[in-house]
Amino acid sequence: MDEKSYLYAIPHEYFEKYGVRRYGFHGTSHRFVSGRYGQLHGSIEGTKIITCHLGNGSSISAIKDGKVVDTSMGFTPLDGFIMGTRSGGIDPSVVTYIMNKEGLTPDQMSDLMNKKSGFLGLSGVSSDCRDLWAAANEGNKRAKLTLEIVSYQIKKFIGSYAAAMGGVDAVIFTGGIGENDSAMRALVCEDMAFLGMKLDAERNKVRDEAKISADDSKVEIWVIPTNEELLIARDTMEIVSKLQ
Repeated sequence: MDEKSYLYAIPHEYFEKYGVRRYGFHGTSHRFVSGRYGQLHGSIEGTKIITCHLGNGSSISAIKDGKVVDTSMGFTPLDGFIMGTRSGGIDPSVVTYIMNKEGLTPDQMSDLMNKKSGFLGLSGVSSDCRDLWAAANEGNKRAKLTLEIVSYQIKKFIGSYAAAMGGVDAVIFTGGIGENDSAMRALVCEDMAFLGMKLDAERNKVRDEAKISADDSKVEIWVIPTNEELLIARDTMEIVSKLQ
């Protein structure tokens, strides 16, 4: 990423002394699915892609010409949007406010945001999206609200990354939720026609590699299962072959 994407607006000395900056995570997954899209498309050059790795830990990346422009996770995997037990990005003052009110140590507050928040903390039901759907279908309002918040936050990232890249050619869903939760994909794509995204409801009933956008959708929508292990093996083989 360029400096404008990864630097935080804190005293620059903390970047120089401690390396405090946005790093992002799930890079192997984002690289695999964007590369796979490039294979399906014919080339990754000239493309603007938004990859959505959705699971217990989730992140979204903007990729232009095969190079990452921005990504939702930051200095740690806690940043971004709501996940299984992680809060995602919140007002930093909320952290100090709760610490002062509850008398929490930094480690205790970190544990609260990483392990007790997200789907679990907001819904009070579970960190598993499947449990949230089951509870929502039984009338649990907090579970339903949690699902709405998840899709809402993902929509915002897609919209902001389209703006950052000056458009978008394809949105890709991957990860445990992205690959398997057709209802969440439908929620995310709902009312996104203004951006050129139009989902085909029948095509969306998949759990495998497939183009799920409608024929008249200006933006392609894909489900591409990630394979981080395969990419790691390929990278390892490439490195080893250069040493011989």
